[in-house]
Amino acid sequence: MATYPLARPEIVGKAGWRDYLALCKLKVIAVMLLTLVVGMCLATSGLPSLPLLLLTNLGVGLAAASAAAVNHVLDQGIDARMARTARRPLPQGRVTPLQAVVFAALLGIAGIALLALTVNPLTAWLTLGSLIGYAFVYTAFLKRATPQNIVIGGVAGAAPPLIGWVAVTGQITADGLLLMLIIFAWTPPHFWALCIARKDDYARAGIPMLPITHGENFTRLQILLYTLITVLLTFLPYFIGLSGLIYLACVLVIDARLLYWAWRLYSTREAADPMKMFRFSILYIMALFAILLVDHYLKLQL
Repeated sequence: MATYPLARPEIVGKAGWRDYLALCKLKVIAVMLLTLVVGMCLATSGLPSLPLLLLTNLGVGLAAASAAAVNHVLDQGIDARMARTARRPLPQGRVTPLQAVVFAALLGIAGIALLALTVNPLTAWLTLGSLIGYAFVYTAFLKRATPQNIVIGGVAGAAPPLIGWVAVTGQITADGLLLMLIIFAWTPPHFWALCIARKDDYARAGIPMLPITHGENFTRLQILLYTLITVLLTFLPYFIGLSGLIYLACVLVIDARLLYWAWRLYSTREAADPMKMFRFSILYIMALFAILLVDHYLKLQL
């Protein structure tokens, strides 16, 4: 399929502070930090110390922003061909690749150093691994190499609750890994719904996303199957004692709604459904971790 640029470069290198903020993908980071905080809180029977909470969030947030900026640099050509991303700072020429690389390096070094010096080395190593996994392994290689890119690359994006757990405990445990596993299973149906909605964009950019390589019907089936796996995994916090009845009751409600959208996406062909599934999946993961948090502290008082 022929490709063509959608971006129209403006004044090259004339970046404002909003352009640098756009490189950080702050909305994505906000969801990540929510899961990070929940991981920290679930790792202790009380509250994490305020300095630890702030320093961990700052360090992980800086590292995540660094990875996002690298993603912008490596995906500049792809972004220019996609309507959804053509207005980003690099395709528009408001930020140069060199400016973005320097910005990313400063953020990444600051974030990892902060975690290593003020939290603990394991937290810093896990965060560095996630940065490398998302910015380089996923963006530079997997995204262009295989339709399973989001499955394999999802490990990096699923790490924040485990990182939060390790920030408090200093060790990797089964509970922390379970929180990570839930996000890992949730990521493919979340992202594949967007891929169906933006199929033409990805095809124009030459990215082998699952709806392009295997068709929409197969992708819709995979979304349903991964959603079932996600739902089953969300029961485990209750059965292993990580959460209580409040969590179980609430998660049944949001799981039912997620299954509804996955089944509707599989069984119907309404044009608006993929984006509705995508948007609900964001609300779902935020609600899930918020419920875990509320349940954790209410359970301690009962």
